[in-house]
Parts: sequence; structure tokens; C-alpha cells
Amino acid sequence: MARRQARTVGTSIALAAGMTVALFAGSAGAEQLSDATTDPITIGHRASAGLAPENTLAAVELVKEQGPDLFEIDVQLSSDGVPVMMHDATLARTTDVEEVFPGREGDLVNDFTYAELQQLDAGAWFSERFAGERIPTLGEILDHGYHPDLGIVIELKNPADSPGLVDVVVDELNSDPRWNELAADGRLTAISFDLDAVRDFHELRPDIPVMGLGGVPQSDAELEAIAEWATSWGTNYRTLDPADVDRVHEAGLLLNVYTVNSPAHMEYVIDLGVDMVTTDFPGVLVDLLAGAEPIPDANGVVISDAVGDAPGDDLQPEHGEHVVLTNTTDRPVNVGGYYINDAVINTLVVGRGYLIPAGGELRVYTGPGTNVRKPGDSRFYNDFGRAVLNNGGDSVALFTPDDTLVDIYAY
Repeated sequence: MARRQARTVGTSIALAAGMTVALFAGSAGAEQLSDATTDPITIGHRASAGLAPENTLAAVELVKEQGPDLFEIDVQLSSDGVPVMMHDATLARTTDVEEVFPGREGDLVNDFTYAELQQLDAGAWFSERFAGERIPTLGEILDHGYHPDLGIVIELKNPADSPGLVDVVVDELNSDPRWNELAADGRLTAISFDLDAVRDFHELRPDIPVMGLGGVPQSDAELEAIAEWATSWGTNYRTLDPADVDRVHEAGLLLNVYTVNSPAHMEYVIDLGVDMVTTDFPGVLVDLLAGAEPIPDANGVVISDAVGDAPGDDLQPEHGEHVVLTNTTDRPVNVGGYYINDAVINTLVVGRGYLIPAGGELRVYTGPGTNVRKPGDSRFYNDFGRAVLNNGGDSVALFTPDDTLVDIYAY
């Protein structure tokens, strides 16, 4: 892929946020940003969700080291109206709510007071090294994420489950001059899948650009109507019709794609001419755009395939869903203790004693089966108890036992 000239961070964020006259004027701004002479804006998803527990202060501290243009966080309300960081509608996946509040794991975030939410561990689910991380507030995100070279993307999450969310977020932004500094510098944006909510936000803070999320509308008239109040549109790159890149630009909107994790797919969307790329691994994207090795600690063991939709039952014994590791080096590599995370951090491990010969493979299964170590037919079964690889597409990242990232694969 031919490298495009990189914008300065300040110019990138100003353009992405729509703070220039050209962007507010309509399609001229989209043409300016997508003229194939500049790299896309880089956005860390849920701060740095591939390497730290999403939407936590640990993820924010890490994303500052990785150097994207902006990072995104998800905001909901506690039952007593505190804006807190949480992606899912419930707390079950990313906290220990089942242990702390037995029987309430299916309750909505908005069913818990802020004091109750502070009793939860929001880090240990990802890794024990993050044990003790708490659910932060929007104000705490600002305290830790405010940085001269970094912008913030606020996703209004599940507004229907958090009545008053838009008003509370706007009040929070109005209460601290640092938010206004970010807005004035073009380093603040609000986004949502709920178009009514993000349009309401725009009416209250017209100085802060907004982005609608979802599939690209198939009606040009609908795209043009959205462009009357939004500056950008965000969509899943897996379902993006390449022809829609031009359609979005012609409507006067910038185009963001999510959640792009593998270097190969990053190259693909960049070549399509998108304006922003959201990823769980912002450091990988930043290095790729700089012409550096995107995964500098790669050691020759790669994920060569991932079978999420296995024939028959995904968890059938011996033959269910699995990930294929290949040793591309000319020497055997001991992969005992390596682990694989999918996009939502379901973790598959490799048992001790597994050596992949030069050029050989190891299949790592989610379900049950008989472990085999012989060359040419090497298999390890996690017996995870449930299918975890999305049939419609997923990303998987490979780590060594000391938590070093060595490969990312997506399908």
C-alpha cells in the first residue's frame, strides 16, 4: 500500500471533528479530508480495549502512550444520575457483579447507584494484573485523558436505558473549562447509534461535532439530511460497501469505520479512502501509518486462520470452532502458555508442553476434545463451555505468556 502523507495531530483532529469552515460548509470538507494525500484519523476504541480493560482508567493511561489522535469511551448513567463508563447494557461481562450482587447480573447499569458501581472490580475479568480497576466517571476520564495531543470521542450509550443522559453529559461538559478547551481545539466529538440522542446533543452544543453510527443509509436523501446536523458517519467495516465511501463523502460527511484490528484490514480500509479508523489496538495502527512494524514484537508464530462457523455444532467434540497457529520460522517454538483473546476478551490458552515445529501448525479449540501433540496433527482443547468466536466475523490476538502481543488476525 502506498503511504499517504501524514497530517499533524492538530490538523487531523480539527478536520475529524469538523471544526473547519470547509467541513461545516458541506461536501467540500469531506473531499478535503479524503483526497488520498493524508492518513486517516486514528481512534482508540473504548480507549485501548485490546490491551487493557475497556473504558477504564488503565486503558486511558495506555492509550496516551500509544499516540492515536482520539480515544472513544462509552457513557451511561447510574440510577442516581452519575455519568459512568460502561459499554454493555449490563455489568455481567466486564465486572464481578455476579459475585458482589448475586442475582443482579442481568440488571441494567442504570439499576445501580454510583456507590454500588464503585464496589465492582472492572479489571480482573480482563487479566488479574488489572484487578482493582473501578468503573470511572466521565469527569475522571477527563482528569486522566486530558492531553495536548489527544482528543476524546464520547459515545452516548443506550440512551433509552439512561433517561436524561444527553442533558447530564452536556451539563458535565459545561461544568469544566477543559471540555470547552477540547471543543475549541476540535478535539471533542459525540457519537451514538441513537440518532435522536446525538441530534439532541447537537442542538444543545452545536459547537461540538457529532457522528451517527450504524449501517450506511441506502438513501442519498437520508444521508444528506443527516449531514445537515452531523459531520460524520461511523459504520462497521465488515458490512461497508466500498461504493458507499464516495456516497458518504458526496453527502458532505466524513466516514469512520470500526472496529478494525488486524494490520491487513487496516490496510484495506485505508486504501478504501475512509477518513477515520477506530481500533482496539491504536498503537498498531499508529505504527502502521508511520511505516513502522505494526507488531514489533512478532516472533514468527502467527494466527493463520480462525474458524468461527465450524460445520455442525461450533462446540462439537474434536471438530468445533478453533484458531490455527502457524510457526513461520525455521526452528521449533514452544507456545505453551500462549493465549488468544477475541474481540471481547474471551481467552483461549495453549497448554504446557506444546512445541510447534518449523512450518508446523497447532489448532486451538474452544470446545472439548483429545489433546494431541504429534507433528502434523497438533491440537489443544480449551473445553470453554460455550462458543466464543463470532460466526459473522471476529478478531483474535495472540500473546506470549508474558503478555507480549505477537499477532492479530481478523475474519
